[in-house]
Amino acid sequence: MDLSNSQSEVGDSTHSKHDFESGSDMEEEEDEPKLKYVRMTNDLRNILTKDSASCIAVHPKLVCVGSRWGMIHILDHQGNNVRSTELRAHTVAVNQISIDLNGDFIASCSDDGKVFICGLYSAEESNTVVIGRLVKSVAIDPYYCKPGYGKRFITGDERLVLHEKTFLSRLKSTVLSEAEGSVQTIKWNGHFVAWASDIGVRVYDITAKHSLGLIKWNRNIDVSPEHFRCNLCWKTETTLLVGWVDTVRVCKIRKRSQLEINSRDDPEFVVQQVSMFKTDFYICGIGPLDSNLVILGYGKELDTDGKAQRPQLYVIDAKDEDYVELSTDSLTLRGFQEYKCNDYHLECLIEENRFFIVSPKDVVAASPYDADDRLQWLMDHCKYEAALEAVTQFEGRDLKRHTLVEVGRAYLDHLLAKNKFDDAGKLCLKIYGNNKLLWKDDVFKFARVQQLRAVSKYLPRGDNALDPHVYEMVLYEYLKMDPPGLLQMVKEWPSTLYNVPAVVNAVLEHLLVNDCDRIILLETLAILYTHEKKYDKALAMYLKLKHKGVFQLIHKHNLYSSINNMIVELMDLDTEQALIILLEKDRVNADVVVSCLENNHRYLYLFLDALDKRETKEVSRKYHGRMVKLYADFSRDKLLPFLRRSDQYPIQEALDICKQRSFYPEMIYLLDRIGNTKEALELITKELQNIEQAIEFCKEHDDMELWEDLIIQKDVSRDDNLVTFYCKHSFHEVCLPSLEVPPKCVICNSTREYPHASPI
Repeated sequence: MDLSNSQSEVGDSTHSKHDFESGSDMEEEEDEPKLKYVRMTNDLRNILTKDSASCIAVHPKLVCVGSRWGMIHILDHQGNNVRSTELRAHTVAVNQISIDLNGDFIASCSDDGKVFICGLYSAEESNTVVIGRLVKSVAIDPYYCKPGYGKRFITGDERLVLHEKTFLSRLKSTVLSEAEGSVQTIKWNGHFVAWASDIGVRVYDITAKHSLGLIKWNRNIDVSPEHFRCNLCWKTETTLLVGWVDTVRVCKIRKRSQLEINSRDDPEFVVQQVSMFKTDFYICGIGPLDSNLVILGYGKELDTDGKAQRPQLYVIDAKDEDYVELSTDSLTLRGFQEYKCNDYHLECLIEENRFFIVSPKDVVAASPYDADDRLQWLMDHCKYEAALEAVTQFEGRDLKRHTLVEVGRAYLDHLLAKNKFDDAGKLCLKIYGNNKLLWKDDVFKFARVQQLRAVSKYLPRGDNALDPHVYEMVLYEYLKMDPPGLLQMVKEWPSTLYNVPAVVNAVLEHLLVNDCDRIILLETLAILYTHEKKYDKALAMYLKLKHKGVFQLIHKHNLYSSINNMIVELMDLDTEQALIILLEKDRVNADVVVSCLENNHRYLYLFLDALDKRETKEVSRKYHGRMVKLYADFSRDKLLPFLRRSDQYPIQEALDICKQRSFYPEMIYLLDRIGNTKEALELITKELQNIEQAIEFCKEHDDMELWEDLIIQKDVSRDDNLVTFYCKHSFHEVCLPSLEVPPKCVICNSTREYPHASPI
């Protein structure tokens, strides 16, 4: 893709080095890029249309591009000329350009044997120095503009030569070193100068005028170092990055200890290699990116058409003898198929983490993704979860173009487009919180896709509630599409959120034409009627539905006076809860309850029984006459205890009730109460046939006639078993006083001495 827009991406990010233009249908997951790319255009586009770039030098204030025709173009970072005309510095291609620390002076060299020194803001300082040799490299003193530094610069041909102005502005040249072959490149930083020849890299201490040694380059039979440009970059004043052929070296300059200095001629500093590793590509340029390295790479193999592959910009984590590839971007530069490794250059502004990639027809600026760039990339690749997390992390700092709301809305639109409505609803709460204006703008997005239900549980309530119309829309959607959900919302939402009469009318209209979910909608109506304080309608609706919520309604809203005509229905619905309501003190008149339950004896029994347990005063006693029959019909086990503890019932009526049902124990008790002990004893002996009870009954009354009746009734002497039973009990000591002497048992006809008997 030949991109011409200055804001267009020129890099494809991939760890697998996949060619995104290959036409493959397979989609690979893109890794988050480290760098963004912008093609420099404007005036530079016209320049490179007519000419070609041969080298570049960069400064925070400007960019200098040297051309094949020997021109130097001074541009800003967007590619605009900052001078009215270009600098006609050389007659052939510019080999190297160097800029001083302030960006006030530049130096250039060429195969025309000249070095061009130019004061960008003072023409008086510009001059051309004729060297008379093929000058391959040049470096201007970083402090060239400062007085007292001698206006120095260094050139490289077959030698490394220092040039400086002396008395009367005469130019003095000093050979610093003879080169093995030619000096390919020079980089000057502080008082150290690094330069490369055909056999390796040397570092020179410009202050001590002493070489710190040679970093020799290994040769192999496949490639020769002299055929590849050596790429040098000072990461710091004491850290040098070297990329040559397919090998990277990281070197540090350290001060020698006193033990390491053997003689006065030994340099104070020494160059020490701290890392070295080989790459799978040829190196076109190198620079630092924080703790990592950025390398411009050129493929060792041609493509299937025999053309050069796209150059790639690598971000790597350098180890001692290896590296980890963090990102790889394939760059589509104009005409890349025709270029060689040495046609590309990489220059960097370390303090800004900016990199300039140069080919003969293109200049592209690369810089790390900032917080806004990262967010934009995440959103462009539908990684909204990560984008939302990032914007939350960066909110309030580092972000200039994005906000939480903006990212959240983009994510919301994405979720709605993917039909992930529940996730979209949850997201609204996260990004809008209680902001009514934001909710108002976006809640209609859910309405358009009929998914207000998905956001309903997250809508603001209380002081931050939205317009009632919004909540009514939600309830109406539930009514049409999810009646159980409507019921749940009506239970959860405060009635102040919406217009209750409007919702009631909507439900009633729906019921007229749709009979589905009728029970659910009637329950919904009951709750809505409660909100309207139409409790009679709500009670009627609950009873019609046989819904136990009626009891809570009565209790919560003190509706005891409204239930007189529905007591039976309440008992039918839930007897236990109904009794709790009916027995609440001073709430419901007992006479009213009894009157209502007159035709339902079982409910009447349950009520009066519960009332009797609760009340011991006249409230319950006046019903004791009725309770005899009710206990007889529904709970006989409670009848006898009731007869014994109460004296508020008609005894004869109670006796008749018991006679009708042959309730002998109860009859015996009642006969005893009215003094008919003889009949009571007869029931014990004849109906119950319980001799023990008969004896206890006689003993209890201490009546001789009862004893005689008992003997006569049972004809005890004819039954040996009964004789034995009676004689084993204390019958004798009771009956003997009435018997003749000598003492003789009338039962067993035996004569005995009874200790407790006394003669007549």
